[in-house]
Formats: sequence, C-alpha cells, structure tokens
Amino acid sequence: MPSGRRVLVVDADTAGAESLLTQLRRHGHEAFAVRRGEAALRAHEDADLVLLDLELPDLDGLEVCRAVRAVSRVPVIIVTARASELDCVLGLQAGADDYVAKPYGLRELMARIEAVMRRAAWQPAAAREIRRGPLHIDVGSREVLVDGEEVALTRKEFDLLCLLASHPDTVIPRKQLLQQVWGDSWSRRTVDTHVSSLRGKLGDSGWIVTVRGVGFMLGRP
Repeated sequence: MPSGRRVLVVDADTAGAESLLTQLRRHGHEAFAVRRGEAALRAHEDADLVLLDLELPDLDGLEVCRAVRAVSRVPVIIVTARASELDCVLGLQAGADDYVAKPYGLRELMARIEAVMRRAAWQPAAAREIRRGPLHIDVGSREVLVDGEEVALTRKEFDLLCLLASHPDTVIPRKQLLQQVWGDSWSRRTVDTHVSSLRGKLGDSGWIVTVRGVGFMLGRP
C-alpha cells in the first residue's frame, strides 16, 4: 500500500487505537481516530480507508458500516473482537471489504490493508453513465444499450463490462478481473466464458479485445 494514505481508525478502546495509530504512522500513513459512530459518519469523508471496530458507545459498528457504504466507496475493514463466522458474514453483508478478528498480527493486518486498497483501485468509476460510441451503460439502473437497443446481461456480465468500460483504453489483467468481479468464486475458464457471452450479446466481438498473456480491454468495433 503506498505511503500517504489517510487511515481512519474507529475504536472506543483509546489505548488500542493509539497503538494502532502508531503502527500505521510507522508504515508511512496519515492515521487519525474517533471513538464514536456518529463521529465516524462525518470523518470517513476525509479518509482513504476506514478500520472499524463494531463495539462503539453510541452506534453498533454494523450500522456505521451500512451508513458509510450507502454514501461512499471508501474501503472499510472491520477490526473487532467479534470473531464468530456469523459476525464475519454480517460484517461483509453490511458492506465491509474485509473482516479481521482481534487479536490480530500486525503483518497480517497490513497485508489485508494492501489487498483491499489494490482491489479498490480497480473498482468501476463512480460515474452514473458510461458512453463509448453506440454503447451506453447506465450504472445506476444496470441497463446496457447498443445503438439504442437494450442488451440483457447477467449480473456478472454487467459487472465485467462495467469494469472494462470504466477504464477505457486500459488493459485490465485477467487476475484483476477475477478478483474484482468474482472474488473467490471462479474457475479457470470463468473470464473466457463471460467474455465470449458478452461479445455475442453486444453484437460484435470487437467490443472486448484480448491482449494475449495479459488480459482484456474495451474496444471500438
């Protein structure tokens, strides 16, 4: 993770938060902390990453996570003593990008921060509409048009197309596509199968260009 990131630590445990702030600063980050959920709902706007405990004095951390995710794309890692599988599932469903149980190893936490920030760098842009010639993508309604005609896509096909279209004229590595669109649920032929289907539905194989040995990019047929 590059130095200079602004990391918000949301933790009611003052001593624990101070210790984490010290470690983050040693790794070159600009770290700051708040103790309450209400403060986090304001402070996250100035952060590149949020490390969120669930045990807060005013709001449940899951509520804070949902509220942040409703208005922001800032990466959130839940760091908490709630260590059950159900807690982890609820945290991820609330919009967290990762979940780390206390006590944790510092090297593991730093590695998870790096991984989350890498994934965040490849998320589709926040633009509500993407246009490229006759191709029109409405991100909000998840609608795709080619020459004014609606194209019916599956959820993963849309996510794949949106990711490619959000980075025009950029080759996106196959590994990044797998991580961003499918997470851990994919097989060796996942990308190829979906690319083939997309080309057929868009009506021209030139819409998605294969860069052999690297990945794929949006084309101009």
